[in-house]
Amino acid sequence: MIPAGSVFAFLAEHREALFPGSMFADMYPSRNGRPSMPPQVLAAAVVLQSLHGLSDVDTVQQLRCDLRWKAACGLGLHDTAFDPSLLAYFRRRLQRSPDPNRLFARVKEVVAATGVLRGRQRRALDSTVLDDAVATQDTVTQLIAAIRRVIRDVPDAERTAAAWCTAHDYTDPGKPRIAWSDEAARTALVDALVTDALNLLGRLPERPLDEKAADAVGLLALVAGQDVEVADGSDGRDGRWRIARGTARDRIVSTVDPEARHIHKNRTRHQEGFRAHAAFEPETGLLTEVALTAGTGADNHEAAVAQDLLADETGTLTVLGDTAYGTGDLREALEDDGHTLIIKPPPLRQAVPGGFTGDDFHVDTHAGTVTCPAGHTKPLGRPDAKGARAAQFKKLCTDCPLRDRCTRSKTGRAFQVHAHYDRLKAARDQAADPDWQAEYRRWRPPVERAIAWLTAQANRRVPYRGVLRNDTWLHNRAAALNLRRLINLGLTRTRHTWTITPTTT
Repeated sequence: MIPAGSVFAFLAEHREALFPGSMFADMYPSRNGRPSMPPQVLAAAVVLQSLHGLSDVDTVQQLRCDLRWKAACGLGLHDTAFDPSLLAYFRRRLQRSPDPNRLFARVKEVVAATGVLRGRQRRALDSTVLDDAVATQDTVTQLIAAIRRVIRDVPDAERTAAAWCTAHDYTDPGKPRIAWSDEAARTALVDALVTDALNLLGRLPERPLDEKAADAVGLLALVAGQDVEVADGSDGRDGRWRIARGTARDRIVSTVDPEARHIHKNRTRHQEGFRAHAAFEPETGLLTEVALTAGTGADNHEAAVAQDLLADETGTLTVLGDTAYGTGDLREALEDDGHTLIIKPPPLRQAVPGGFTGDDFHVDTHAGTVTCPAGHTKPLGRPDAKGARAAQFKKLCTDCPLRDRCTRSKTGRAFQVHAHYDRLKAARDQAADPDWQAEYRRWRPPVERAIAWLTAQANRRVPYRGVLRNDTWLHNRAAALNLRRLINLGLTRTRHTWTITPTTT
């Protein structure tokens, strides 16, 4: 009754071999009894849950009512499965274990055993933004929530708040009762809430705090300072707090999930949540590695995560990526490892629309000189902290006939030379080669299909809070997608060996 060639049928036959009980032994070290449900059954349930994008409650409902799920997880016809909280308990043990992504690692072992990637050395890289699981909060809501958390989690904070926090009744679950259409009322409320937060932080009893209380205090300090500034007097409110003009870098968007961030996928599209990264083998359609990070910060940029995505690869690769992966540092690291790069270089910017680009200047990094389109040559200055150098053409621009195509600066052109200028220039020249372009157009686009698989069935929104929980979820989903793909390719097990036996039609 279960369709042959489906994930259900495969798990029903090979569940114990795919997820043997021994691979979870370290998660259940106590010898006092045994788990209420075998971990290999829970692992199969988590794989199916990740594949279909279901909640814990819906997953258990499927296990109770769907014959396919029962067979896949080894439950009998009349088994009523288990309480949904057992799935959360299993995931929590996974996350706290030395290997929280072991389901994905196990499927990778199966991939290696089949040899399906042997000789396929292309890896396409890409990332996407995943929406967070909570509602984004405005400044007022965040301040109130953070103050409530300190009152709840810090000993004796309630007494301090009763004496010094008067802007709002923090026992009231609703928002302050003001005329929200009145700008003056909103501004006065923000000033009062920030004052309450500072009064509370400054008058807490001096005593050691546990982790929960320390996190609450730190979060309030961040929230109280990220969105506000002291008025400069231009609006008649000198010395009072107001909403800052601009957005703080690495801004917290919700006190419910402090690790979620405001992320710009490009200049016009932004979301609140996390960033998912993936390395993909385009011929077989398998995800070779995934990672989930907070959306902002240099350590979470695509180019910074790319090396980790490729860290477990053996041999030399052809690495394909868009301009986000075109940084000089990443190119240097991958080339030093012997990889071939088919990575689109960042576009050159024009100081004047329709004017000259950086490639219209002749740069000789060895001689330390730059020659402008008008033929003037200037030496490069000393490198700054990032290794960049500049050539100053200032006075030469005064009467230059090409000035209108070169710069808008009143003092003349200052030409910046990147620390990896020669490497990036070579990449731009390489990208103009028709063979390079054909390789990129053929093998880079399939990674978009992998991203679509990851986010399908409402999986654009992460199901949990925090980087660690959602990173484990992303690895579990990638494991389920890889398993489905392997089954479609003809995965089977014969004589204790995983093999690919292509199906014929």
